[in-house]
Amino acid sequence: MKNKGNVKNEWSLIIKLLMGIVLGSVIGLLATESVMSVVVSIKYVLGQFIFFTVPLVIIAFIAPAITKLKNNANKMLGMGIGMAYLSAVGAASFAYIAGVLIIPHLSVPSVMDSLHELPKASFKLAIPPVMSVMSALVIAILLGITTLKTKAEVFEKALHEFEKMMLMVIKSAVIPVLPFFVASTFAGLAYEGTLTLQLPVFLKIVVLALIGHMIWLAVLYTLAGAVSGKNPWEVLKHYGPAYLTAVGTMSSAATLPVALNSARKSTVLSKETVDFMVPLGGTIHLCGSVLTETLFIMVISLMLYGAIPSVGTMALFVLLFGIFAIGAPGVPGGTVMASMGIVVGVIGFDPAGVALLIAIFALQDSFGTACNVTGDGALTLMLEGVFNKEGELTAQVERSNA
Repeated sequence: MKNKGNVKNEWSLIIKLLMGIVLGSVIGLLATESVMSVVVSIKYVLGQFIFFTVPLVIIAFIAPAITKLKNNANKMLGMGIGMAYLSAVGAASFAYIAGVLIIPHLSVPSVMDSLHELPKASFKLAIPPVMSVMSALVIAILLGITTLKTKAEVFEKALHEFEKMMLMVIKSAVIPVLPFFVASTFAGLAYEGTLTLQLPVFLKIVVLALIGHMIWLAVLYTLAGAVSGKNPWEVLKHYGPAYLTAVGTMSSAATLPVALNSARKSTVLSKETVDFMVPLGGTIHLCGSVLTETLFIMVISLMLYGAIPSVGTMALFVLLFGIFAIGAPGVPGGTVMASMGIVVGVIGFDPAGVALLIAIFALQDSFGTACNVTGDGALTLMLEGVFNKEGELTAQVERSNA
């Protein structure tokens, strides 16, 4: 009965998110400036609340997860970061190879259509996060490791209580408001003209990126199945709500509560690895965004400068991009903004190239984010296979809690 309830809840959320996408798009196409001012206000307030909770969720899940991992904590952290880096480098390398083979044969336009400017919010309620996402990640790691090393039992218990509290916030407050946030996001896209003007112009490139996402996810989940010896579909099939939430919010950070909820429903993932790797992956694993940006850089380079960057230039860019992606914020456009230094310094883009990259990256940002989030499930399954293949990690945690 529990599994049936989980499936029902998943489909309920999926339907609500799809309704939000459709309803928001219709509102954006028909709305007047005054109506959009209200919609922008709603998006602002909901976004403020969602992003306020994200650093707290990261601390609430990663820190206690580390305390439960005992001697495996440092190893799992190192492997988690290493996998995120290799996934980003692999995705970018795959994009470059595919781009070299395909992009020269595409007819790439050289003019961007102008957008309809969104009105300013009529009402703003600022709820700034207590810290940045990366600060929360570092604090969570420090709290978890130091609590573990000093055997601070009282503080460890407090971390576990905080985890329960934030889980309640996710289920009772964050997830219920997400469909409204998604609707307001798509209303803005439709009102600006992104859905009707810019998207068709670059449709070929966006479709190429989407195909690349599917292929890279297939690679990640195939590897995860091989490493864990478990069926990767038992993880992937639960990620529908998380994928759609990422499409609607364009943010790994905003999608984190749903991603945690999705991964916890898998029968082949333990709570220990989920609570550790999903928040970590949501912060540092940006394979879909990296793959797409690499393709767009090649397209823009051909469009504005007459040639795709050389193999040597792209090799240096890809290796550095993997590092910058780990530190990129999980917010809309975070990947492209974090990489601006190497886009200019290594690839050689001028201001016109940078502006075009930011503009067309926004076209698919939601799908790149969805690939990032869904890929986290594969990395979690890999960790499960390495550290908990026979249930030894779960048994260790149960003994420590006894």
